[in-house]
Amino acid sequence: INVIVFLLTVQSSKRFLRSARPRHNSLKVVGSVVFPVKVYVKLNHSSPRILCLTNHLRNLELIDPTFQWNGPGGGLSSENSSVQISPTGTLILRRFNLSGVYTCSIVYKLTAMQPDKNLIIKYLIYAYSDPKNYYEFTARYHAAPCNSSHNTSFEKALLKMLRKLVAELSCEVTLIKSECHHVKMQRGGLQNEIFFRFSVASLDRDKHNRQCQQSACDASHRLNKAKHLIERFFKQQVEVRRKSSEPLPEIYYIEGTLQMVWVDRCYPGYGMNALIHPNCPECCVVCSPGSYNPSNGIHCLRCDSSLIYGATKC
Repeated sequence: INVIVFLLTVQSSKRFLRSARPRHNSLKVVGSVVFPVKVYVKLNHSSPRILCLTNHLRNLELIDPTFQWNGPGGGLSSENSSVQISPTGTLILRRFNLSGVYTCSIVYKLTAMQPDKNLIIKYLIYAYSDPKNYYEFTARYHAAPCNSSHNTSFEKALLKMLRKLVAELSCEVTLIKSECHHVKMQRGGLQNEIFFRFSVASLDRDKHNRQCQQSACDASHRLNKAKHLIERFFKQQVEVRRKSSEPLPEIYYIEGTLQMVWVDRCYPGYGMNALIHPNCPECCVVCSPGSYNPSNGIHCLRCDSSLIYGATKC
């Protein structure tokens, strides 16, 4: 189950945090009447079991309890296929995508002679997604004249080789920019150079049917292998040229120009914020009201006029 959950309780008038890693469908979240409990649920996945109970009430016998759940869109009912509420008031949200405040009202008695007691338990349930991680490479090649069709043909051939190189890892190479420039050399004349900029990203493993072990299917594992293959590809170009007695070709890789950076990106409407979400610091969490993310950046930007979760414009 793809869920990150954090359980908050109150003991000796002090707050403390207990974190629980997602393990199986029996994971349960307990509420509090003192402050909202934050729950992080992976986008379009099922939530853990969210109890309409506090830690104190879990240890008591409750007589004739009744439960009523409300979400951002109003009252919740098991008649909705994306909502499951058990007779004991436990809530499971399926294919989750509606972030916001969820409340449960519980009415109960501790003894048959006592009047009804009523508690309202509040949860802040956030959708999150994994960041889109990729490597961004830049490399420079000595080139033909900038208006030459040879450069265009070479660019297509280079991209084809790079894509073939990482295809078996279910990774993709995408050209970001290719520009030809005149470069004044130190103590020398002008030469033509192609500035290549491309990204390498791992595809969703659910989108390919190859059988593989869990570690081999892991996106970061595949992406790291792709990075090493590309680095070796450019290194070999230098080694082959050094061993060759042939004159330099018109277009060739300029040694030492390959550079690489690691890039994190979130989907529009999502962002990372370790201060607001310290227990999910590397998650792309849905932007709260008062913020938005219009692009594939990594932060939700402030916007006082934004009143919804997941805003992509201000």
